Amino acid sequence: MTEHDVSLKWLDWAKQIQSIAQIGLTYSKDVYDLERFQALREISVDILDTYTLAGKETINLSFANESGYATPKVDIRGVVFEDDRILLVKEKADGAWALPGGWADIGYSPSEVAVKEIREEAGFEVLPIRLLAVLDKKFHNHPPEPYHIYKMFILCKIVGGEALVGVETSEVRFFGENELPELSAERNTVAQVRSMFDYVRDPDKAVRLD
Repeated sequence: MTEHDVSLKWLDWAKQIQSIAQIGLTYSKDVYDLERFQALREISVDILDTYTLAGKETINLSFANESGYATPKVDIRGVVFEDDRILLVKEKADGAWALPGGWADIGYSPSEVAVKEIREEAGFEVLPIRLLAVLDKKFHNHPPEPYHIYKMFILCKIVGGEALVGVETSEVRFFGENELPELSAERNTVAQVRSMFDYVRDPDKAVRLD
């Protein structure tokens, strides 16, 4: 275990405690058990409040407000190439670049989310081609965050539209593998984006897992 892994162990504990509390609050009937699970949820919030600058109100709204069985969230990224260059959008939120994408939406399939996000963030109409990767963010050096997240990367082909910015984006451009701009590490790492170019060199490359 690396020093980085040890330093972030508190985040894993907070996520696990929150998950146990959420499931317990959903399925328990005994009033005393419900009180215990609520206490566990409050402990998880206290951990995040101690080690981050978010503040309890924000943590409660974004981390400890869900109900039902706790499951990972899903982030979907569209991968589009043109002349061996990859499509990236500049995020207004942090001024860095990312593959177009976002949270999976209820009622949409993964491919439909990729198509929608590319249209909304980059202006292009695309056709989904194949799944390239399903990655767990905990293995890929993203900044710490409270959720457990799976990332899906879906290859798409441009069939219409034009480069247009969206509500959350300020620029739309294609980049070569060796000319990548500053990337939004919260959304995608340099290693992840560069690994997408492997599918240009080898279209039959197997889907990457974890």
